[in-house]
Amino acid sequence: MGVYVHESNWASKRGLVFIGVIGIHVLLIWGLSNGFAMKIVESIAPPIVTDLIEEKQEEEAPPPPPPPKMEMPPVEVPPVVVDIQIPVETTTTALTNVTDRPQPPAPPPVVVAAPVNRVAPKLNARAQNPDTDEYYPPTSKRLGEEGNVVVKACIGENGRLTEATVQESSNVARLDEAAVKYARALRYVAGTENGKAVAACFPFRVRFQLKNN
Repeated sequence: MGVYVHESNWASKRGLVFIGVIGIHVLLIWGLSNGFAMKIVESIAPPIVTDLIEEKQEEEAPPPPPPPKMEMPPVEVPPVVVDIQIPVETTTTALTNVTDRPQPPAPPPVVVAAPVNRVAPKLNARAQNPDTDEYYPPTSKRLGEEGNVVVKACIGENGRLTEATVQESSNVARLDEAAVKYARALRYVAGTENGKAVAACFPFRVRFQLKNN
């Protein structure tokens, strides 16, 4: 019976200790939730205050000015006179005028050509030349075609026509052909050169125009 009583006392003490531990934990949790623990810490250890202190830099003194430069006057050195004597040579390499060489021949005299008097060939006004109306193409008259043709006529020394070609066209083929036929029917005077008959060419105009216009 004595052993049993001892064990019940020990169990009751253990339960009290357990309840006390639980109570301490409850108090700690309640204190943490209400900030009570932070107040206790602040009361025990006051907050640390830090101040930033700027370090003053000592100003460096400016360097001393450089010493003045002393300019030395230029030293004048008298020129050295060197007297060099060179013997004078009697021979010379200069070109001399050689008179024994043959002189080049003189250029031939310039021959001035005599002026040439040219006279171009022309129509013989004394001859009975046909009228242009005789060579006017009937088709051109019916169609009302008109125009001017420049014919180049080449005349021989005997005054006869050697060639007749169209130099400037009238843009109408019938009129160009008629102008060449008309040039072959004309009479001419040969051209001259210093009074002598020569073969030459000259242009003249043939005009085809309807008379009723």
